[in-house]
Amino acid sequence: MPTVASALRQAIGRTARTSAAPVLTCAGRTDAGVHARGQVVHVDLPPIPFDGLGLARALNRQLSPSIVVLDAVAVPDAFDARRSARARTYRYLVWNAPAPDPLLHPVTWHVRDPLDLRAMAAATDVLLGTHDFRSFCRRTPGTSSEEPILRRVTRARWSHTQGSEVADAGPGRLLRFDIEANSFCHQMVRSLVGSLVEVGRGRGNAATLLERLRATSRHRAADPAPAQGLCLVSVRYDEATPESSA
Repeated sequence: MPTVASALRQAIGRTARTSAAPVLTCAGRTDAGVHARGQVVHVDLPPIPFDGLGLARALNRQLSPSIVVLDAVAVPDAFDARRSARARTYRYLVWNAPAPDPLLHPVTWHVRDPLDLRAMAAATDVLLGTHDFRSFCRRTPGTSSEEPILRRVTRARWSHTQGSEVADAGPGRLLRFDIEANSFCHQMVRSLVGSLVEVGRGRGNAATLLERLRATSRHRAADPAPAQGLCLVSVRYDEATPESSA
């Protein structure tokens, strides 16, 4: 299956005229179907006849509009797109309406049931701080189920926009979940959104989510939200290194 990473590797290899497509290191791994507006990658290249702007233009001529390189800069040898990151922000979009919207469908999860946004916001507060997120993560192969998966969530909130304000969409609400953490584990955001939507449906509350968090087990957990509603929005680094933004 074609991927963004493979297309970018091939384009960089052609532009830099390397003997093989170079290896990329990404700031955040994403499941198939997940979007990214603020992904950061690093790659080691031999000397090339381009500055950063020229390299970005050359790559965009091959890849746009499906894939776009917003910027390309030289970084110190010690920089690592994944390990040097200090925080990442993801956004999940839910189209809460009786009927789906064809234009929003590729980037949202359509939920027909009316959702209690206040209950979802109250439950979201439970996530702030450092917790063991084993209940909301797919475990990496080769690791023990007894090993904690500690992550520090520094920001998490829901907001919404009425349908009439979203490109003339019909009756409904576009719900937006933003979450920032030092790092994320596999399917963490999608699993959290799946559980929070269950709270919005009236099938639980903040106490229920806290109990689930403390259970440190995926047993009887809500299904993860669909991939297409999730987007990696930005990656934050120390001031001396690049920062991506939407």
